[in-house]
Amino acid sequence: MKLNIAFPATGCQKLIEVDDERRLQAFFDKRISAEVDADSLGDEWKGYRFRITGGNDKQGFPMKQGVLTNGRVRLLLSKGHSCYRPRRTGERKRKSVRGCIVDAAMSVLSLIVVQKGEQEIPGLTDKTVPRRLGPKRVGKIRKLFNLEKADDVRQYVVRRPLADKDGKKRKSKAPKIQRLITPVVLQRKRHRAALKKQWGEKSREQASSYKKMLAVRQKEAREKRHERQQRRRRLTSTAQSTSQ
Repeated sequence: MKLNIAFPATGCQKLIEVDDERRLQAFFDKRISAEVDADSLGDEWKGYRFRITGGNDKQGFPMKQGVLTNGRVRLLLSKGHSCYRPRRTGERKRKSVRGCIVDAAMSVLSLIVVQKGEQEIPGLTDKTVPRRLGPKRVGKIRKLFNLEKADDVRQYVVRRPLADKDGKKRKSKAPKIQRLITPVVLQRKRHRAALKKQWGEKSREQASSYKKMLAVRQKEAREKRHERQQRRRRLTSTAQSTSQ
């Protein structure tokens, strides 16, 4: 079985192959998201602790979280499910996936290091891979650099250097900061609130004028109906008097 081990603190990952099943006994019958001590892999892994994040069996079918079996099942998957990417809007498909329990039939197991041990692992913990892209959101930039609300986030954006062009000054590129509160944003927010207030006042004025117009028309209709009734009564009374 191959173990794909990632260390988020350095951004490195390493693929190792373990043929002895006795060294892999600690991983068997464990689910995705379970944490496992890595002491059984060897002395260099003493003190390390892994979290299982997924894997594939020998036929290439991926593990799916929430399927409580160590075998393969066929599920009807749609948009939003893992192990499936819809090609058309509203498409659903029955796909074969593997359960979230690890057993000896696995080909590759994906792990991340949640606790570092005593020794350094070559290619995993002894070097750092710089992040190509930094965070875009204001809250994540503040969290990364431990900033306060008063600090200007725009000064801490991670810029990405562009490739050199012959005879030109080297340039860098920075992402557009998301959810950044600026005076323009506050002004637009006040403008939207003012428009909403104006719309409410306008709708109330229109409702009151409509009620007044409706009352006037109803009064006119009542007066016309009353006049018709009076005219009909006069006609009936004259007709009765002439007949007598």
